[in-house]
Amino acid sequence: MSDTSVLEGEAHSMHLVDYRDAASLKQVPTRNGFGEGLIEAGTRNANVIAICADLAESTRMEGFKKAHPSQYFEIGVAEQMLVAMAGGLAAAGKIPWIASYAMFNPGRSWEQVRTIMALNETNVKIAGAHAGVSVGPDGATHQAIEDIAIMRVIPHMMVVVPCDSVQTKKATLALSEKFGPAYLRFARDKSAIVTTDQTPFEIGKAQTFRDGGDVAIVACGILVYNALIAADELAREDGIECRVINNHTIKPMDAPAILTAARECGAVVTVEEHQKHAGMGSRVAEILVQEHPVPMEFIGVDDTFGQSGDPVELIEFYGMGTKSIKEAARRAYARKPR
Repeated sequence: MSDTSVLEGEAHSMHLVDYRDAASLKQVPTRNGFGEGLIEAGTRNANVIAICADLAESTRMEGFKKAHPSQYFEIGVAEQMLVAMAGGLAAAGKIPWIASYAMFNPGRSWEQVRTIMALNETNVKIAGAHAGVSVGPDGATHQAIEDIAIMRVIPHMMVVVPCDSVQTKKATLALSEKFGPAYLRFARDKSAIVTTDQTPFEIGKAQTFRDGGDVAIVACGILVYNALIAADELAREDGIECRVINNHTIKPMDAPAILTAARECGAVVTVEEHQKHAGMGSRVAEILVQEHPVPMEFIGVDDTFGQSGDPVELIEFYGMGTKSIKEAARRAYARKPR
């Protein structure tokens, strides 16, 4: 068991906030970061446009609409047309961002996403808002917990799930400048900000947010914060030191980082606000089973639908809270060869 800290070594170079100080920790919806990033992207490049399906305020496209009215288009509730229109504008040299709830885009428009966006390799970017069970009271019909699976399987598609609002802004800017079809997934409710403006971000490059050599916790999205808290508690309670990796790019995933963590820690836990099946954790398993299999545990929704409720309570109810992460890490650690 190693003696490490989030503020030492590689993790320190990530310029993280002191997430353990709950009193001063900022809580901001990741969707706010998308809105801020989109405005800046539109300022940098007039070819960046925004097309919305009657959810400008919810998806945070409202600010872009006000800042760049000539670059904004509202088409109403017509998600398939959202993709088709964006594909045509991309063919004419524009860089369209299209936004709706993730359950409806890409959920409702998956065939158009597959054929118009990906098959033709158009430069369209999807903003999938209100993903995961943390949508809360909207309930199962609006809780996209299968979207990573249906998007990562499409050829040419980039899939990015940032950990907080600051990183969501960076991801929005980075995807606006990177050619190709992409899916940016973010949530509705407030969540902890663990990164800063100085924290590095690069598509396809996972980040070590906490050092440790006993178990690697590979997380994405707003549950990265839960993974960090669980790792600190495990160190205090059991002396188990967990490495926490912010695996924000699901596709193309940083295979070298995953393999290094597995070799150095000997056990892996994946954490995502998504179905356990076919999501980020499944991709991690695909990488490891080919080159370096290790004991693994998966944190996510276990083959069921969501329900209405308080976002924090739903995260706990579906086994994605810190207690569940700690239990999974203990199981993975116990399974390591001795």
